[in-house]
Amino acid sequence: MTQKTDPTAHAIVIFDIDGVIRDVSGSYRVALADTVEHFTQQAYRPSPTEIDALKAEGQWNNDWEASQELTYRYFETQGKPRSQIALNYEAIVTFFQSRYRGPDPNHWTGYICQEPLLIQPSYLKTLTDAQLLWGFFSGATRGSANFILEKRLGLKSPVLVAMEDAPGKPDPTGLFQAVQQLEGQIQSNILLPVIYAGDTVADLQTIQQARKRQPDRTWIGVGILPPHVQQSESYAHAYAAKLQQVEAKVVLSNIEQLDPVQIRKLLT
Repeated sequence: MTQKTDPTAHAIVIFDIDGVIRDVSGSYRVALADTVEHFTQQAYRPSPTEIDALKAEGQWNNDWEASQELTYRYFETQGKPRSQIALNYEAIVTFFQSRYRGPDPNHWTGYICQEPLLIQPSYLKTLTDAQLLWGFFSGATRGSANFILEKRLGLKSPVLVAMEDAPGKPDPTGLFQAVQQLEGQIQSNILLPVIYAGDTVADLQTIQQARKRQPDRTWIGVGILPPHVQQSESYAHAYAAKLQQVEAKVVLSNIEQLDPVQIRKLLT
């Protein structure tokens, strides 16, 4: 699917990818747990709840860095200061990727191949038909993001700002880049409102930072509950509350609920 240029666009919708467009509970998060377990010599494997707790701190959107941090924290509980812990970040990245992508970097066979999609291409078409511009800003690598967007969803060169393109969230630079690329497709001097949909505290903090840096534009954060937190009603409520604490205007259980009708409500 190729997005059409619309000079009368009403708003811009930017999507995070992991936990929003694809379910990564059995891929990225398992690779993260595998990595921590490997570098703690099988002494510690973080649970999904422990990974969520780390990400709720707002600064561990990068799963390679999160793997390193949880490894450090384990050894600290064993009385070892960080200065005495010999961790090689590149080795962490390499091991993580061997699980997530697979051992052959040119022929992916890892966890990424098993990720369930959380949207259908028809959903994006409804946004285009409603005169909404859309794109993606993700902390995933460009290769990983395009594997989902182009190979799995069949999108043709969608607007995408990935890990290699901008600082990590909650820095809003990548969000600004995505918005600029989309606005470059239309002839308009109007500052269109921007909706950013994400599933983590860092995603919503990105909107907060964007609002501070560019207060003349309307910035709206939408929280999405990733599939793994919806296995328990109480956990889903607690997770939603954390997203609301960082000013999610609404929290939805699936991204396709962010349809043109819901978007109009958010803009009024």
